[in-house]
Amino acid sequence: METIEGVIVVTTETIPGYRIVEVKGIARGGIVRATHLGRDILATLRNIKGGEVKEYTQMMAEAREEALRRMALHAKQLGANAVVNVRFATSNVSSGTAEVYAYGTAVVVERE
Repeated sequence: METIEGVIVVTTETIPGYRIVEVKGIARGGIVRATHLGRDILATLRNIKGGEVKEYTQMMAEAREEALRRMALHAKQLGANAVVNVRFATSNVSSGTAEVYAYGTAVVVERE
């Protein structure tokens, strides 16, 4: 269980020790990130050698964290204190840009 911006965020349908008392709707948060010329040059060099492209791994990890943060803020706007069934989606927007999208069900939970 993780708390982001004061909102409990889980990938499961339920939260142990809590009960869902109200469903507020879909909470969502997304970010579109563009690659950076410096990262692209390093990635090209790594492609020649092979192996993990650490610059892109870091960029996508940062994008996922920001998408989660935005989703949690949206859940708060909906009046929720938790998001269950959290999922991620990614897509290419254009050459050199990718969208990372986090979504789940915004709910109000109470301790059992």
